[in-house]
Amino acid sequence: MNANEKVAIANRYIKAISEGDAETIIAMYADDATMVDPVGTEPRVGIDAIRTLYEQAATMDMKLVSTGPACPADGSVAFPFKMSVPAFGLEADVIDVFEFNDEGKISSMKAYWSKP
Repeated sequence: MNANEKVAIANRYIKAISEGDAETIIAMYADDATMVDPVGTEPRVGIDAIRTLYEQAATMDMKLVSTGPACPADGSVAFPFKMSVPAFGLEADVIDVFEFNDEGKISSMKAYWSKP
Protein backbone atom coordinates (compact mmCIF):
# COMPACT_ATOMS: atom_id res chain seq x y z
CA MET A 1 0.00 0.00 0.00
CA ASN A 2 1.55 3.28 -1.05
CA ALA A 3 1.40 6.67 0.65
CA ASN A 4 -1.28 8.03 -1.70
CA GLU A 5 -3.57 5.09 -0.96
CA LYS A 6 -3.22 5.64 2.79
CA VAL A 7 -4.03 9.35 2.42
CA ALA A 8 -7.03 8.47 0.24
CA ILE A 9 -8.38 6.17 2.97
CA ALA A 10 -8.03 8.94 5.57
CA ASN A 11 -9.88 11.36 3.29
CA ARG A 12 -12.59 8.81 2.50
CA TYR A 13 -13.05 8.19 6.24
CA ILE A 14 -13.54 11.90 6.99
CA LYS A 15 -16.07 12.19 4.15
CA ALA A 16 -17.96 9.03 5.13
CA ILE A 17 -18.28 10.04 8.80
CA SER A 18 -19.59 13.48 7.81
CA GLU A 19 -22.14 11.87 5.48
CA GLY A 20 -23.26 9.30 8.08
CA ASP A 21 -22.07 6.47 5.80
CA ALA A 22 -21.31 3.71 8.29
CA GLU A 23 -21.09 0.94 5.66
CA THR A 24 -18.23 2.63 3.79
CA ILE A 25 -16.29 3.00 7.02
CA ILE A 26 -16.94 -0.54 8.23
CA ALA A 27 -15.73 -1.91 4.88
CA MET A 28 -12.34 -0.26 5.52
CA TYR A 29 -11.70 -2.44 8.60
CA ALA A 30 -10.26 -5.94 8.90
CA ASP A 31 -12.52 -8.46 10.62
CA ASP A 32 -10.10 -8.73 13.57
CA ALA A 33 -9.37 -5.01 13.87
CA THR A 34 -9.01 -3.17 17.17
CA MET A 35 -10.20 0.35 17.89
CA VAL A 36 -9.60 2.74 20.79
CA ASP A 37 -11.74 5.87 20.37
CA PRO A 38 -10.88 7.97 22.25
CA VAL A 39 -7.57 6.74 23.63
CA GLY A 40 -8.10 5.94 27.29
CA THR A 41 -11.40 4.13 26.74
CA GLU A 42 -11.90 0.39 26.54
CA PRO A 43 -10.70 -1.08 23.22
CA ARG A 44 -13.29 -2.41 20.80
CA VAL A 45 -12.14 -5.68 19.29
CA GLY A 46 -13.51 -7.20 16.11
CA ILE A 47 -15.70 -5.97 13.31
CA ASP A 48 -18.99 -6.45 15.20
CA ALA A 49 -17.95 -4.11 18.02
CA ILE A 50 -16.61 -1.60 15.50
CA ARG A 51 -19.80 -1.83 13.42
CA THR A 52 -21.94 -1.02 16.47
CA LEU A 53 -19.96 2.17 17.16
CA TYR A 54 -20.11 3.47 13.58
CA GLU A 55 -23.80 2.65 13.18
CA GLN A 56 -24.48 4.74 16.29
CA ALA A 57 -22.19 7.54 15.07
CA ALA A 58 -24.06 7.62 11.74
CA THR A 59 -27.21 8.79 13.55
CA MET A 60 -25.51 11.72 15.36
CA ASP A 61 -24.99 14.23 12.51
CA MET A 62 -21.26 14.16 13.28
CA LYS A 63 -19.07 16.37 11.09
CA LEU A 64 -15.33 16.07 10.55
CA VAL A 65 -13.21 18.77 8.93
CA SER A 66 -9.57 18.12 8.07
CA THR A 67 -7.20 20.51 9.86
CA GLY A 68 -3.94 19.43 8.24
CA PRO A 69 -2.32 16.91 5.97
CA ALA A 70 -2.53 13.17 6.46
CA CYS A 71 0.91 11.77 7.28
CA PRO A 72 1.55 8.25 5.96
CA ALA A 73 4.48 6.18 7.26
CA ASP A 74 5.28 2.48 6.96
CA GLY A 75 1.99 0.62 7.39
CA SER A 76 0.08 3.51 8.94
CA VAL A 77 -1.37 6.99 8.49
CA ALA A 78 -2.06 9.75 11.03
CA PHE A 79 -4.43 12.60 10.24
CA PRO A 80 -5.83 15.59 12.16
CA PHE A 81 -9.36 16.93 12.04
CA LYS A 82 -11.94 18.86 14.02
CA MET A 83 -14.95 16.85 15.11
CA SER A 84 -18.28 18.41 15.96
CA VAL A 85 -21.50 16.81 17.17
CA PRO A 86 -23.94 19.72 17.54
CA ALA A 87 -26.65 17.62 19.22
CA PHE A 88 -24.27 17.01 22.13
CA GLY A 89 -22.50 20.37 22.08
CA LEU A 90 -19.28 18.48 21.44
CA GLU A 91 -16.27 19.83 19.60
CA ALA A 92 -12.81 18.34 19.73
CA ASP A 93 -9.55 18.40 17.85
CA VAL A 94 -8.68 14.81 16.98
CA ILE A 95 -5.77 12.91 15.51
CA ASP A 96 -6.61 9.45 14.23
CA VAL A 97 -3.95 6.83 13.58
CA PHE A 98 -4.75 3.88 11.33
CA GLU A 99 -2.48 0.86 10.97
CA PHE A 100 -3.05 -1.39 7.96
CA ASN A 101 -2.74 -5.12 7.38
CA ASP A 102 -1.26 -6.70 4.26
CA GLU A 103 -4.63 -6.51 2.49
CA GLY A 104 -4.84 -2.74 2.97
CA LYS A 105 -7.58 -2.94 5.62
CA ILE A 106 -7.44 -1.01 8.91
CA SER A 107 -6.12 -3.41 11.55
CA SER A 108 -5.82 -0.84 14.34
CA MET A 109 -7.37 2.57 14.93
CA LYS A 110 -6.58 4.99 17.74
CA ALA A 111 -8.22 8.38 18.16
CA TYR A 112 -6.49 11.06 20.23
CA TRP A 113 -9.01 13.71 21.32
CA SER A 114 -8.20 17.17 22.65
CA LYS A 115 -10.88 16.54 25.28
CA PRO A 116 -12.63 13.24 26.06
